[in-house]
Amino acid sequence: MAETSYLLQRIEKLTEIGTALSAERDTSKLLETILIGAKGLTNADGGTLYSVQEDGTVKMEIVRTNSLDFAMGGTTGKPIPFEPIPLYDEQGQGNHQMVVTHAVLNDCTVNIPDAYDAEGFDFSGTKAFDTNTGYRSTSFLTVPMKDHEGEIIGVLQLLNAQDEQSGEIIPFSSAAQRLTESLASQAAIALTNRHLINDLKELLESLIQLIATAIDEKSPYTGGHCKRVPELTMALAEAAHASEDEPFKTFRMTEDDRYELRMAAWLHDCGKIATPEYVVDKATKLSTIYDRIETIATRYEVLKRDAEITMLRRQLECPSDEERAAAHSDYQREIEQLDEELAFLQRHNIGGEYMAEDVQQRVHEIGARLWRQRDEERPLLDDNERYNLTIARGTLTEEEREVINNHIVVTIKMLEALPFPKKLRRIPEFAGGHHEKMDGTGYPRGLTAEQMSVQARIMAIADIFEALTAKDRPYKEGKKLSEALRILGLMKQDNHIDPDLFQLFITEGLYQQYAENFLSTDQIDSIDVSKIPGLN
Repeated sequence: MAETSYLLQRIEKLTEIGTALSAERDTSKLLETILIGAKGLTNADGGTLYSVQEDGTVKMEIVRTNSLDFAMGGTTGKPIPFEPIPLYDEQGQGNHQMVVTHAVLNDCTVNIPDAYDAEGFDFSGTKAFDTNTGYRSTSFLTVPMKDHEGEIIGVLQLLNAQDEQSGEIIPFSSAAQRLTESLASQAAIALTNRHLINDLKELLESLIQLIATAIDEKSPYTGGHCKRVPELTMALAEAAHASEDEPFKTFRMTEDDRYELRMAAWLHDCGKIATPEYVVDKATKLSTIYDRIETIATRYEVLKRDAEITMLRRQLECPSDEERAAAHSDYQREIEQLDEELAFLQRHNIGGEYMAEDVQQRVHEIGARLWRQRDEERPLLDDNERYNLTIARGTLTEEEREVINNHIVVTIKMLEALPFPKKLRRIPEFAGGHHEKMDGTGYPRGLTAEQMSVQARIMAIADIFEALTAKDRPYKEGKKLSEALRILGLMKQDNHIDPDLFQLFITEGLYQQYAENFLSTDQIDSIDVSKIPGLN
């Protein structure tokens, strides 16, 4: 009855260990749980857990010996100094001298009552350890750990079984061996599942970053945007997580929450993969396949030629030197006027933050000038050229801006079509909300602050600040730090961005951290926080 009770207790313990293994997510802690559980199950004084490496070696992952208070690897932070043990020698012969490699090569459990009496195995290292420490390594139980496909992924080795009453070192019993083999099987499945989950997680993250990199590489004018926004997003999210102030007291992130937000930040512009390059890359107002300002410059050459012909004809028809000089003077004034007009158009072909109405009107006036092509008089600028040259902000027409803005609609459609697991289900909402505004005037859904998560509002600020400071936009240079903060402050005053997150962004100095990591030195100027609009 006593033996039956003992086995029932051990089986119950085995069940508890199996439950713990299923719940553990950290690989290092999982390995530690396996070894400690095996030691407790068999009342072993020490033990080592090995992993089988792809290079054909067996590597120590965790070592524990209770009586020596000896622990390395796992969560201890103490690295294991021993080199991995090769499964084969240089001639390709199996390494059967070492117990652990023999167990792997033969797919068998090795139960040794006393290492000092064992034949066929090399215990010289063990004996040297004993000499140095005064320890006596006696009984060994070495069990391979096989995954669901029968592949050996590790080895569980226990040392010095102890009698529960006397504490005397005894051999590992057949019952202890069976329990350990059962635990090794459960442990291998738990490890395989954890590795599979980690591998799938790494694959998903790599694919997401691959998409973001492809979008950045698609255009020289947005290079790095998809990589920089996640940095800003996570910095601001961590600041909110750590804050004890009222607006953020309830905002706390788990590791899963962090991963979900980071992936959303990487994917926030994935819809740009469907945006035409000619719109994204529109560096000037007249850019299409080429910059049409060159075509307009050619028309001015025609006007100059015609002006010269007119002058020469007048000079031929004029009998006096004075009249010929007057014709040449008129020609020079005409050339200067044409040069000034072309320079004006070239200057305003470059996008800017604002184009005054009187400047736009002058474009229309210049466009009305006639030039001759194949004996037909035409306006210098056609309707499309005038329309593009009078773009008030940037280089995009309203229609082209709609094409650009549509990327967020495509982003949401793409992300909502993906079967994200439960822990990533909010990615479409986080990524799809970075162009919304607190007052409901954003796009594409016109959400208000109450309808947006904190994460989406964080991403909105990150996206705006990165865009303001980016030096790779086709229509502007990267703004200096002070100017970017001024604009961000005005957006806060206009109720376009979250006021509490804006306050946190400034007071925690996140803008300065970002600047030091990502901005050029000429962009980083001195900041007088008291002059930032909207700051409490």
